[in-house]
Amino acid sequence: MVELKTDRSIDEMRAAGRVVAHALAAVRESARVGVSLQELDRVARAVLREAGASSPFLGYRPHFAPVPFPGVICASVNDAIVHGVPGGYRLRDGDLVSIDCGAKLGGWVGDAAVSFTVGRARPADLRLIQAAEAALAAGIAAAVPGNRIGDIAHAIGTVCRGAGYGIPDGFGGHGVGRAMHEDPGVPNEGPPGRGMRLRPGMVLAIEPMLIAGGTDDYACDGDGWTLRTVDGSRAAHAEHTVAITADGPRILTAL
Repeated sequence: MVELKTDRSIDEMRAAGRVVAHALAAVRESARVGVSLQELDRVARAVLREAGASSPFLGYRPHFAPVPFPGVICASVNDAIVHGVPGGYRLRDGDLVSIDCGAKLGGWVGDAAVSFTVGRARPADLRLIQAAEAALAAGIAAAVPGNRIGDIAHAIGTVCRGAGYGIPDGFGGHGVGRAMHEDPGVPNEGPPGRGMRLRPGMVLAIEPMLIAGGTDDYACDGDGWTLRTVDGSRAAHAEHTVAITADGPRILTAL
């Protein structure tokens, strides 16, 4: 079931989204060579705490997970695609880092992700990140009333495949609202003109995930959470929470 949010509710979701934006900005600013993923998690926790927000990630345990998620951010490095556990790994020169963060404030959730490099960047990593951001922008541009979920999926997939990158099978975006994961699902690839029609009041997390090697294969680490590329190539992830409005898409997790 899809809940259509009122204008007031979307404004309240924007407040939660702003917390996410500030948390991601603080983490990115703190991400330097030698800093651990646990330290980055503590940076995000401090932002959430100061804003009076809670984390929809911390303690989250879907059916596939052997243990509840232990952090407020997902920190995925290099060949980790998504859901990386923020542990003791210390960032190294040239690492590609994807950070996913959520916040719950006033009963509403915001969810976003960003990818960036630490130290001296590889040109191939910068191209991968640029493609992830372009795919996200294309998906957001298609998020208008009258279009369908498939139009978002097609826009994202066209950018990803056109650049020669893989898309992890079975993972994509989702509805957002009172809970972090709501209906409908938002695939990162598919035919246009298919799926649920977009209506004002729908709020979606649009989140392309790209695999540099061009394959769609992934495997899960022993922690039960971290998804990695099978071929060892690097991955990037970009995400915003977006409201469908009569005036066009409204990004709720932008600074």
